[in-house]
Formats: sequence, C-alpha cells, structure tokens
Amino acid sequence: MHSLTAEQELLVSSLEEMAESEFAADAFTWAGEPPWPNVQRLADRGFLGINIDEEYGGGGMGELEAILAIEAVGRVCPDTAEFLYNQQLVAPRAIEMYGTEAAKDRYLPPVTAGEDSIAVAISEPEAGSDVASMRTSVREDDGELRIDGEKTWVSNVPHSSAALVWARFPEGLGSVIVEFDWDGVEIDQHYTNMAGHTQTQFRLNDVRLPERNVVTRGEDGFKKQLQALNWERLGSATLANAFGRCALDKALAYAEQREQFGQPIGEFQGIEWKLADALKRLEASRALTHRAAVAAADRGRVPDRLDAAIAKLFASETVERVVSECLQIHGANGYQQGHPLEYLYRLARGRRLAAGTDEIQRNQIADALKRDGLPDLA
Repeated sequence: MHSLTAEQELLVSSLEEMAESEFAADAFTWAGEPPWPNVQRLADRGFLGINIDEEYGGGGMGELEAILAIEAVGRVCPDTAEFLYNQQLVAPRAIEMYGTEAAKDRYLPPVTAGEDSIAVAISEPEAGSDVASMRTSVREDDGELRIDGEKTWVSNVPHSSAALVWARFPEGLGSVIVEFDWDGVEIDQHYTNMAGHTQTQFRLNDVRLPERNVVTRGEDGFKKQLQALNWERLGSATLANAFGRCALDKALAYAEQREQFGQPIGEFQGIEWKLADALKRLEASRALTHRAAVAAADRGRVPDRLDAAIAKLFASETVERVVSECLQIHGANGYQQGHPLEYLYRLARGRRLAAGTDEIQRNQIADALKRDGLPDLA
C-alpha cells in the first residue's frame, strides 16, 4: 500500500471522525435519495471536490486524496461515498480536465458548493459497451451546433442540472454538456435499479448546443474521453473497496457480539477464515487502486488504461465476494430487506456493471497484454 503523507493521514482521520459523528446515524436510510445534508456538511468544510482546482471552489488536491475521501466516508455511509465518487471522479472531473473555461466557471462551483450535481450519459438503447454503435450526434446547422439522440441508464438525473453526454461528431466521438431544462430535452422514463436508485432515459430533439459546452471533439477527442473514463473506473474501484470495508466492519462487530453454542461466533475458525479472507482481498484491491492513482499523478494526472482496467475489474469482483461472505456471517439477519448488508449486497452487484462491465475490462487488459507484453517489473 502506498504510504500516506502527514497531510493525507490528517485528511483521512478528519473524514473518518466526521463520518462517524455526523453520518452514521442516518446511514442506510436515504432510500435512493442523495444525502444532501451530508453533502452540504462536506462542502462547508472544504471536503467536496477536493481534487478540483481552488479557482472553482475545490480543494486543489489530487485524485489520490479524492480516493482516500471516498474510502473514509464510505466505510460509514455508502450513499455519501457514492455522491463523492460521482462528483469528484466522473463528469466534473472530465469537465475540469477538458472543458472550456466558460463551462468550468458555470458548472463546477455549484458542485463544489454542494448545490448541484452533474450526471454522465453514455449508454443508449442500442449502444452500451459497444460505443462505436452510438447514435447520439452533434451537427452544425447554420453556424450553430445541434444535438439529437437518446440516452439511457443515466444516474442522478432528478438531482442534476446537466449531464456530460457522449456523442458523435462528424470527425468522431466526443462529449458535450447538456442542461436538462433546455428546449428539446425530454425525459422519457425513469427506472429503479436493484439498489433502489433512479436511472433515467432521455431524448435530445434538435437541441441547440453552445460552443462553450463542447468538452471533447476532434482527432484526440475520443482519446481524451477514455482518459477521463479511466478516472471513473478508478473511482468505481474505490467505491467498491469502500463498500467492502463497510461490510467487513459490520461483519466483524457482529461476529464479536453474536453468540451461538456458548461463545461469540467470531471464535469459530470458519468465521475467522471468512474475516481473514475478506481483509486479504480488500487490502489487495485497495493496493491496486492506490497504485494506479499514484502512477496517474506521476504522469500528470492521466490514468493508465491498463492500470484502471485491472483495478476496476479486481475491485468489482472482490466487493461482490466480500459482501456476500459478510452477509453470510450475519445469517438470516443480513438477508432481510432494510438490513445494511442486504443493501450493500445490492450496491456491490452494480459495480460489475457500472463504468464498464467485467467483460470489457478483461478485453482491455488482454488487448494491452497482446499489444505491449507483460508490464515492466519496476
């Protein structure tokens, strides 16, 4: 595991203390709604958007600090951690990396102030993992940009003013920012996923698009999008690790309290091995994620595609296994609707789909292996 600086250790301890004292009581009660009171507390203390430039209200730190924040908060309140993930390593991260100054000035300060969120829209009814089949398109019409298309499985739409939309330009794939209250933006329907969170399908019908809202386009546009997506994948790995640590915390406490056959169940070797294996897997997963984030910082905050794919795949598989075993320790109690382990189990399953499926990550890893051979040992 990468050793932390004194400042990073202080950040982690401060957020852990805050989460325990202010988020724990309401954790697991948000029922699919964003934990806005927690978000505002984080913003008030400068912990929201800590990897976004201070010019836009952020903390001016790096992505490793953002990852540490998600871990520290997610160990107590998974929903607050998920909000941090979405607003520090997904759409706002891409806007700051590649957006125009006008777009950064407009969209980032409300996010870092805890007043707004930005969604990301990639999937379409006929184009999920196969982004080459994407039909949402931007065209020029009398000197103006217009966008048409349809997006689905978009999270956070009811609570966001805008979305970062992947679209096809005449010269290739790119991305733009679309506000939901613009003329021609039509919310088609909402879905409730397995975790109880709302996802949305919306249409774009001849929507006028200001030039300032173009984030990526041109020959290197798709390359930039993939770089931004790698942060989303590392964030997804981080979120998975946070869910796993939350589950292990609860399983350890339960194993110490629950008695059967005259002793705490944590004294039985079968339970001890489950706890040991869970910690082993989580520490390995966190190490892969942290390593990728540190390497990205060394490259000027550009994540390596292979590193991100390995970390994301390993974390997605790890969290499902860990949460399942932690639920097993709880027995029938953990299997009841409304129990934290039951909710964590549903959250964990989503990590194998979001930010690129397991299968896509394997394809990425295999492509890199065939193209470049084994990574260097150094």
